[in-house]
Amino acid sequence: MENLAEQLQKSALFSGFTLEQIQRHVIPQGRCRTWDRGAFLIRPQERVDRLAVVLSGKVNVLYTFADGTYSLSSAETPPRLVGLDLAATPSRIAPYSAVAAEPSQTFAFPADLVLQPGLLPEPLRQDTLRRLLYTLANLHMKKEKHLMVLSRGGLRERIITYLSLQADQRRSTSFTIPFTREEMAAYLAVNRSALSHELSLMRQEGILDFRRNQFTLLQWDAFPRGE
Repeated sequence: MENLAEQLQKSALFSGFTLEQIQRHVIPQGRCRTWDRGAFLIRPQERVDRLAVVLSGKVNVLYTFADGTYSLSSAETPPRLVGLDLAATPSRIAPYSAVAAEPSQTFAFPADLVLQPGLLPEPLRQDTLRRLLYTLANLHMKKEKHLMVLSRGGLRERIITYLSLQADQRRSTSFTIPFTREEMAAYLAVNRSALSHELSLMRQEGILDFRRNQFTLLQWDAFPRGE
């Protein structure tokens, strides 16, 4: 079984650290915490001064609206980070919530460990800042892809666009998505029953096949290819 240092080394920020450097400079600055399903790691309008590496489970990033509905932005699984985009802003105030979608464990540490000089050897911190920039760029691209999906007017068009992006990312017509059916509906901003009905129609038409969150695209010409 992996120890904590080995788990943290797989994260985007600490992939350039040796295990000894993680044990010396990172682990003493943070702490592990377990979360029950439904627990809030981050609440809207909360100031976020710590970053969290997901060690196990899954954390959903949600935008909740005044009428009680919500939109799912992303599902973060090991070894991804939660709160990186917030900690890099001047206010650090969260516009969204981060909720444990299942029993989870995280390692949280002060954002200033990386953002401010003095807590890490400076050459190591500068290298970590470079990886932070890459991670933020990837996060931005994920949000751009989500906007691309939501810009599609019809339900089927949103399904096709989302599954096309998943296939391109994995370079395969068979893949597993990180969402349950309810989460997929929230990500697409559609009704769950309508989503299930449309997926069943697409399966009957021979466009795709699926079992829970495993999908296979059968009529590849029906799905636009990414560049």
